[in-house]
Amino acid sequence: MPTTKTSAPAKTGSSQSPLSSLWTAYYDTTSTRLKTIDAFLVFLMLSGIIQFLYCILVTNFPFNAFLAGFASCVGQFVLAASLRAQVNPANRTEFKEVSPERAFADFAIGSIVLHFFVYNFLG
Repeated sequence: MPTTKTSAPAKTGSSQSPLSSLWTAYYDTTSTRLKTIDAFLVFLMLSGIIQFLYCILVTNFPFNAFLAGFASCVGQFVLAASLRAQVNPANRTEFKEVSPERAFADFAIGSIVLHFFVYNFLG
């Protein structure tokens, strides 16, 4: 049986890792407004995870307080994600009639209504 030599795959482009190139592309092409919303989304996600872990590992004594706090994180995350989708310039064709100011007003009013219900759920 003859032996065949296989060459190593040729490197294409750069020697950066995929995560590094993803971060560089995100940092270079994303506006400051969207980065701020993304930072808020990460904060909400971490806050919800911490509340959930606290409920599981320590105690869930006032269970309605846990539900209110966790629902507040999830609801605010959904509202902020929809705000990000509406103010993203790449989605301008999807939201032709919604200006960024209108999107923020919808986000603010939705947040007020959400936190009104969360506050009432606390008792």
